[in-house]
Amino acid sequence: MKYRPLGNSGIQVSVIGLGTMTWGHQNSEADAHQQLDYALSQGVNLVDTAEMYPTPTRADTWGSTERFIGSWLARSKRRQDIVLASKAVGPARTPSQNHIRDGKSNHDAKNLRAALQGSLDRLQTDYLDLYQLHWPDRSTNFFGLRDYPWVDDEESVAIEETLAALAELVKEGLIRHIGVSNETPWGVGQFLKAAERLGLPRIVSIQNPYSLLNRLYEVGLAEYSHREGVGLLAYSPIAFGVLSGKYLDGAQPVGARLSEGSPYGRFARYASAEAQRAVRAYVELARSRDLSPAQLALAFVTSRPFVTSALSGATSLAQLQENLDSLALPLDDELLTALNAIHARLPNPAP
Repeated sequence: MKYRPLGNSGIQVSVIGLGTMTWGHQNSEADAHQQLDYALSQGVNLVDTAEMYPTPTRADTWGSTERFIGSWLARSKRRQDIVLASKAVGPARTPSQNHIRDGKSNHDAKNLRAALQGSLDRLQTDYLDLYQLHWPDRSTNFFGLRDYPWVDDEESVAIEETLAALAELVKEGLIRHIGVSNETPWGVGQFLKAAERLGLPRIVSIQNPYSLLNRLYEVGLAEYSHREGVGLLAYSPIAFGVLSGKYLDGAQPVGARLSEGSPYGRFARYASAEAQRAVRAYVELARSRDLSPAQLALAFVTSRPFVTSALSGATSLAQLQENLDSLALPLDDELLTALNAIHARLPNPAP
């Protein structure tokens, strides 16, 4: 396993982290414990979860993911061996998450404290190594939205107020470091400026999507990683498994995340004609080199200098093993040139 610094935190995290968003829908508690045991045996130390998991969030399964991790921690006594990260939901624009703290999810002091305490209780721990804002309090372009949604006179919690609330939780020892997720360049800049101006904790990470199908992080945000040392925790690095090629030609593998009948359904961003053309090109390139398409996709993400860790979620132990084996896959200049040629022809079809 390779390790990289988590911003200026002094913590080293595995270049592949364990994503957990399917635990409680597609994965049982026993599955979760098995994945945790195996991941740690392979040197993984970053475990990422969220108060809203599993996703898509539902009242009947909400909180299962954190509870599964909590029961593993209670059994294994290995809290000191992992870098545990969770996330607080942002404001709901629809009633879809009213079961989470009665829909009270603005990033103010009262709600952030309630969110954190709920996570700590479910996780059976008294602190988090990294606490992240799952998405911004304000309306902006995230979760696949390309165009900026111009909303005038919207009520939202100021970034300075949110940062001050998080600083108090850090001071109390409930969290060690803070990060953002699904954030924009403007938002990252505001968090950094507020921290410097007010003497408050600095964000150490940005958790955003990044894959061969979505390289938008490179525009604007990658420079913050380079010049400010705030690295990317890349989620969906294999694009929900789409880059494995298993959904090509309308295939619907039984039990797969985007197959009919799964709680995830078919995410439209991955089903577009442009996305399918790009996937086919990447898969054909991998197979022409006798490589696993999924491993090639993941190896590309972890090769980027602005990536701190790629969060790899798996619905089976075999998938987790394959993902971790991607670390042995070399990316030579010829292969990178070929990947970039596909990207130039079919750029960012699935943001």
